[in-house]
Amino acid sequence: MLKSLFAPIVGACASVLLVLNTLLWVPPLLVLAVLKLLLPIAGIRRVLTSALLSIAESWIAGNNAWMALTQRTSWDVQGLEALERKHWYLVNANHQSWVDVLVLQRVFNRRIPLLKFFLKRELMWVPFMGLAWWALDFPFMRRHSEDYLQKHPEMRGKDLETARKACRKFANQPTSVMNFLEGTRFSPAKQRQQHSPYKHLLKPKVGGIALALNTLGERFTAILDVTIVYPEGAPTFWQFLCGRVPRVVVRVRSVPVPERLLQTDYVTDPRERVAFRRWVNEMWRQKDEQISELLGVTGKAAQPAG
Repeated sequence: MLKSLFAPIVGACASVLLVLNTLLWVPPLLVLAVLKLLLPIAGIRRVLTSALLSIAESWIAGNNAWMALTQRTSWDVQGLEALERKHWYLVNANHQSWVDVLVLQRVFNRRIPLLKFFLKRELMWVPFMGLAWWALDFPFMRRHSEDYLQKHPEMRGKDLETARKACRKFANQPTSVMNFLEGTRFSPAKQRQQHSPYKHLLKPKVGGIALALNTLGERFTAILDVTIVYPEGAPTFWQFLCGRVPRVVVRVRSVPVPERLLQTDYVTDPRERVAFRRWVNEMWRQKDEQISELLGVTGKAAQPAG
């Protein structure tokens, strides 16, 4: 019934359901997060972490429920066979919209461990949510631009070491480390500014995936290379809430972890950085070709929805 309403009404209903679902699960999550902060005892923290992860997965399940009630979206998803909740995964995806996060959560919730996103360190201080992300062991990362690192070479690698310490928390519990390699949402303007060689993608940033492989590489069962396509154009969050996303296409490709790169000294060895970038660029080239095939185009880049 909700799906047949006027689009702005659908958007309002979806927004209310999203808020109600959040109000249901965030308070208990914050209570447990405070307990985890105040009780630095390893055994207690492990129990609290498991409870926190269950709450986060229940929140995502609630989001999936209101999406089913309000959205007419057709979901074309392939590649979820053989995924396990008891395995470790490194998940990479292209990034076009804030809707990508909901798409990834819908596709993977309770199929693999909860997705842990790399977050900018500044987000740690966001009221309430910063505490929740910390309690869920999301890795925080301070990113410096290449220009800054050239002026301050002593800072090279320090941001990666901080994130590496965060990733070590995942060694004892199955985890899915999520990374948007582009570092920001795709747009034609950004594509032109970067002189990106790809039709549908920005240039990939390899720091996050490098540190994850260096820290947990032997734990990872596979790298899940995820391609998200919106055939009618990448939507805004409001367009999605209003039910204006007719179709979402998701392809998940399981890629073996490259053993040679597990020992790559990405930070200090320029030759190894070149080898790592070459491997990532090839994966990105294949993704770009796949997007062209899914869109049924040969030269036209993906555009935001109008």
